[in-house]
Amino acid sequence: MPRPSSPPSSPRRRQWLQASAAAAAGLWLSGCEKKPAPDLLGGYTGDAMERGHALRDRLAEGAPYQPDIVRRTQVVIAGGGVAGLAAARALRLAGVDDFQCMEMDGQPGGNSRAGSVGGLACPLGAPGLPVPGDDAREVQDLLEELGLRQREAGRWRYGGEAGQYLARSPQERLFFQGHWQDGLLPVAGVGEATLAQYRRFGARVAELAGAARFAMPVLKTWAPNRALAPVHQSLDAMTFEAWLAQEGLDDAHLRWYLDYCCRDDYGAGAARVSAWAGIRYFASRHGFRAPGEGGEGVDPPGELLAWPEGNGWLTRRLAAPLAQGGQLRTGASVLRIAETRRGVEVDVYLHASDSIERWQARRCIVALPVHVAARVVRPAPDFLTQAARQLQWAPWLVANIHIDAPLAERDGAAPAWNNVLHADPVAGGLGYVHAGRPRTDSRPDSRPASPGPTVLTYYQALGDVPGAHQQLAEQPWTHWRSAILAALSAPHPDLQGRATRMEVTRYGHATPLPVPGTQALLSKIGLSRLSNKRYQLSNGERVPMPPTPGTPRLLFAHADWSGYSVFEEAFTRGHAAGLAAV
Repeated sequence: MPRPSSPPSSPRRRQWLQASAAAAAGLWLSGCEKKPAPDLLGGYTGDAMERGHALRDRLAEGAPYQPDIVRRTQVVIAGGGVAGLAAARALRLAGVDDFQCMEMDGQPGGNSRAGSVGGLACPLGAPGLPVPGDDAREVQDLLEELGLRQREAGRWRYGGEAGQYLARSPQERLFFQGHWQDGLLPVAGVGEATLAQYRRFGARVAELAGAARFAMPVLKTWAPNRALAPVHQSLDAMTFEAWLAQEGLDDAHLRWYLDYCCRDDYGAGAARVSAWAGIRYFASRHGFRAPGEGGEGVDPPGELLAWPEGNGWLTRRLAAPLAQGGQLRTGASVLRIAETRRGVEVDVYLHASDSIERWQARRCIVALPVHVAARVVRPAPDFLTQAARQLQWAPWLVANIHIDAPLAERDGAAPAWNNVLHADPVAGGLGYVHAGRPRTDSRPDSRPASPGPTVLTYYQALGDVPGAHQQLAEQPWTHWRSAILAALSAPHPDLQGRATRMEVTRYGHATPLPVPGTQALLSKIGLSRLSNKRYQLSNGERVPMPPTPGTPRLLFAHADWSGYSVFEEAFTRGHAAGLAAV
């Protein structure tokens, strides 16, 4: 989530010496007046976790209910994340306006929602979008529609008319050995043996990318009715850590960087995710180049679209016409989705009115996480039950910190969009994104923004933290506040005097974990929708319904079906489902 999917990130999870952390927190740069650390105000944002748990408990009880009202529409979209919003856009583009989109949270967008702290916009999830490649043509079309992709002199140009929505250079920096360096791959003071392993890893990535296709979105690498390519099968069968050991790639700096990349994109480190996921991180994008082989030491991250509110900028624009047209219902938890002889029924609980609506429709696009879909689709098809049983998810935490003025800086690289601590003492800590810093602007009269209050967005991927989901549900927000402030005080000693408020967003099942076997499972299922063999309940037994030609009545669209939660995956699946529902 920290950066939806840009290539060069780096891992760092070596242990931090408590003594040095305490000492760093007491250091102040010359010229900075030390202020006492305030009792920082803040709290948790939203109520998605509470509503999700209430829905789970209600479904587990199985208490009977009757709908308060029955309504009709052509298509119901269950879920208002990126996939659901993409499906709604596809319906509208096809001329279908008779649909309803149901979202449990108070605002749509899923992991790409926007918020604000102290009047300043900030991301509550994904903070930006790497410029998509040609495999993600659906996303390219969206960006063109929004004015973010334009044809100039025979080439595509991104970022708006003046490039104002491209992340300003430098994009990334690493706090390493007491100072900031450009880029996230450790290079300062590393020896020839480390550089040699960097080069060997880059060569292996290029070799594997040449042997089998790695694409974003992943479904474009799956051939109908065919197994995974042999290269993909072998990589999917082992952890990334095991593959690195098998290759003799054991350098501590390389391992640290690759571990960070895995946690940054997937939510857990190299010991949990598959080698397929570890290689795909680079092979589906820009590859990996070692220092001295081009770029700035490591393969450059490429252009990145970014906004102060993160990808919430995109989801708000996708949701706006739905809200205006009365096609979006927020605070609406889906209780049941069932096929009938004439179509589908979708029961929805409206939190604000404490009432239940039953929607009858021709089709339903199930844009829900797999573990939720498996609870509400009645009866659940075998492939859905199997996926819910075998997939794993990583919890995440996003903390937005309002500061009243720019922070003091250690020596080294200039402030960047993405700022990572090599020795972050916070479990699963990924550093912070400064989403509100000035953008690239190609206009000749452009000027830097005046210094003033801003927001830092800190990310924690908790897939490797035991009991993380329970901690998110039970611990007070101050449990996370204290650790985050202590960690960021090392590179920014005046943080605790500058911070005025922190707001924490929790995601209990934020991203699917691509553990070994995940791609084999999902590619075998091979579809994001229900097959034409349909079932109904008869005296408590599942019995086949008469076959019907054409499109299934239930269409499944969510990034979980790719095993990878990024904008490109969710949007592509939602768009395809929307077109299929017409």
